[in-house]
Amino acid sequence: MAKSKSKTEKVVLAYSGGLDTSVILPWLKETYGYDVIAFAAELGQGDELAGIKRKALASGATKCIVKDLRKEFVEEYLWPMLKAGAIYENKYLLGTSVARPLIAKHQVDVAQAEGATAVAHGATGKGNDQVRFEVTYMALDPSLKIVAPWKDPRFELTSREAAVDYARKHKVPIEQTKKKIYSRDRNLWHISHEGADLEDPANEPKDDLFTISRPVSKAPAKCEYVSIGFLEGIPVKLNGRLISGVKLIEALNELGGRHAVGQADLVENRLVGMKSRGVYETPGGTILVAAHSALESLTLDRETMHYKQQVSLKYSELVYYGLWFCQLREAIDAFVDVTQRNVTGEVRMKLYKGRCTPAGIKSSNSLYRPDLASFKMGAEYDSTDATGFIRLFGLPAKVAAVVNNKKDHLST
Repeated sequence: MAKSKSKTEKVVLAYSGGLDTSVILPWLKETYGYDVIAFAAELGQGDELAGIKRKALASGATKCIVKDLRKEFVEEYLWPMLKAGAIYENKYLLGTSVARPLIAKHQVDVAQAEGATAVAHGATGKGNDQVRFEVTYMALDPSLKIVAPWKDPRFELTSREAAVDYARKHKVPIEQTKKKIYSRDRNLWHISHEGADLEDPANEPKDDLFTISRPVSKAPAKCEYVSIGFLEGIPVKLNGRLISGVKLIEALNELGGRHAVGQADLVENRLVGMKSRGVYETPGGTILVAAHSALESLTLDRETMHYKQQVSLKYSELVYYGLWFCQLREAIDAFVDVTQRNVTGEVRMKLYKGRCTPAGIKSSNSLYRPDLASFKMGAEYDSTDATGFIRLFGLPAKVAAVVNNKKDHLST
């Protein structure tokens, strides 16, 4: 028999209204005796939050708090990540990873404001999200108890089929069925798809899987162009007009989705040690990442660009691992901000059949000099200077060859 907590004790549950958190809400009440406060973050999920307060209260929550975090999400999380060039394992643009610390941060704020003693999440014991949530809780308020039902031995809803049965038994309103059980996470930046037939990497994603973009086969046969204007690494204009970050991403999602841009099928290495397969749609983000990278190619010097590429890899790992609230991430942001001082300009992007390619770059800070790049020799570049440069640059290789040849001679 579970030992019940005092009814005055409260837990704040990160609540999406999806299958997992829908069944976890009544389970927390039933097992722990907590008063459950559901917290939902508006991050651009479309219509997924429609009726969420009513649903949470009908499922047993004492209160449901919804916060619109889209502006903060874009300006304080997505833009720093974009400027850093963070991409996990060459494909994943970190849409779910970067959102979890933000949700957990506000969950902690709600817990403190409501006098709750615990916070809870619905992440499984196999995934990355459990780490992202719990590390953030510990970083921001170590006094809060962390409740993770999937790691509680009493939690028996360890399959989506079992969760569907539990929801029906407890009259919890859900949309999922046993035949439609993809695990999805959506926000302004992307939507992810996992589970069901995707668990076998041999299975090609079905056309009806895609939610915010068209399959490549159904994309228009005519290309389309879009212009993105950047100010110190931050996208601020769409086709020459100033626009807010939220509106910009929404517009690019619609445009990129129409052309099947931003679809990634990835078998990735989870932090917990296993490989998993996910399909991601990030149409607007893909356009912005490609445009930002193109502008950097014009405005960053070689040494800064090459070193930043190394830093970008580490930044992507920090985001993926849930270490947003750590000193190293803040320190890298400071470095990145310096690199972005001259990343101002305009990039024209061409969208066609799933491809997103630069079709023109302009910047007043451009380091590209036609007179230097031209095959014609000019006053600023004396080709005879290259002779001495190459002689000194190749000197270590020449010395090594002499030594090796001498060894070969002695061995014979």
